Amino acid sequence: MSISIKSAREIELMRESNRLLGEMHNELAKMIRPGISTLDLDKAAARFIKDCGCVSNFLNYEGYPGNICTSVNEEVVHGIPKAERILKEGDIISIDAGMIYKGYHSDAARTYAVGKIAPEVQKLIDETRNSFFEGIKKAKAGNHLYEISNAIADYIEQFGFGIVRDLVGHGVGTSLHEEPQIPNFHMKRKGPKLEPGMTLAVEPMIALGRGDVDWLDDDWTVVTEDRSPAAHYENTILITDGEPEILSLV
Repeated sequence: MSISIKSAREIELMRESNRLLGEMHNELAKMIRPGISTLDLDKAAARFIKDCGCVSNFLNYEGYPGNICTSVNEEVVHGIPKAERILKEGDIISIDAGMIYKGYHSDAARTYAVGKIAPEVQKLIDETRNSFFEGIKKAKAGNHLYEISNAIADYIEQFGFGIVRDLVGHGVGTSLHEEPQIPNFHMKRKGPKLEPGMTLAVEPMIALGRGDVDWLDDDWTVVTEDRSPAAHYENTILITDGEPEILSLV
């Protein structure tokens, strides 16, 4: 397994790509309300990305038709933005997005409530986010990759939520998906040693029910097999000589 180590110049470009992405997430969050369509969110993202002088790294990726992924309720990831998909009170939506700035990719996801949601679903969103931060406590040079995975799993399992095993985090840089793969479940092996300059997209994907998933007929949208709600939280992080730097959180 070859994991790229970014130079100081590359890290600065990664920082800017992810800073812009973090700002876009903040802008999209302000738009989420009952009555808006997922296509409206996609169009707003497209304008933001264009105004930044960037391009979406999701649009046309292996044929994907949207600028961002908009996954509602039981949709875990890769939901396709549509004019007819109107958000309603009590829904949740995960927005997964990225952009390319001067050849360098960013990647981050958030799950948002649409109006008032059930308390157990809010807890799912909150603990999915918290599991990311528990995981990256282990994201330090000299530690091993799967210490991140095990920390996420240890945290989530206390709540009885389902961890999605068919989808994992990944390295990111000049490509959207680079080595290594980063599971969110327990691993017996240690995995590669973490080194300064590695840039990783850590992304817990967690279900209120079981973690088993299906793919819909569009060949993109991943849903929970039991159709329970799912949450997704992701940031691109940089391994440093000290604490990890979260590049996409602004």
